[in-house]
Amino acid sequence: MKLVFFAVTLLAALPAAAQQPTDRWEKDISAFEATDATSPMPKGGIVFVGSSTIRLWDVARYFPDLKILNRGFGGSELADAVRHIDRLVLKHEPRLVVLYAGDNDIGAGRLAEQVAVEFERFVRAVHSKLPQTRILYLAIKPSLLRWMQVDRMRAANDMIRAICERDDRLAFLDFDDAMLGWNEKPRRELFVEDGL
Repeated sequence: MKLVFFAVTLLAALPAAAQQPTDRWEKDISAFEATDATSPMPKGGIVFVGSSTIRLWDVARYFPDLKILNRGFGGSELADAVRHIDRLVLKHEPRLVVLYAGDNDIGAGRLAEQVAVEFERFVRAVHSKLPQTRILYLAIKPSLLRWMQVDRMRAANDMIRAICERDDRLAFLDFDDAMLGWNEKPRRELFVEDGL
């Protein structure tokens, strides 16, 4: 009994920060903030946010005439985008947010319904501060690595599409068919080595 009391007392004495798990994205988010401090994006631009599909996309090359900020951080889930929305999106006051996330959520075992709920949380977080900002959701893509989970991905996409259809500020872009080959499986040439 004394040992249990000692352990509880010791834990209570630790600083709160020591008890909190470190956010694995802090380094990435801090690097974005350092860039923002030296090269701030003008208000009313476009922010791309999400996982590695966004991070690896050379948006400046594909959209040279637009004011775009890439805030992709590889391996992230929708909940990570929601958690860091102030630092990634809201402070830039964009007119449009392009979001790709949900792939890693499904890969981590989340249900399609959980992904749709996180998308709604993201939308509410944006529109609570920036009610006129539009959000374009890029559908979860079928991939080589996660082909066995494609049914859950498609179910999440269906739910998110339904949410987008209820609000003129939201749009849904599906490219499932375009990524499939003659055998109705993902086309290998569209993926990097990891198959994602």
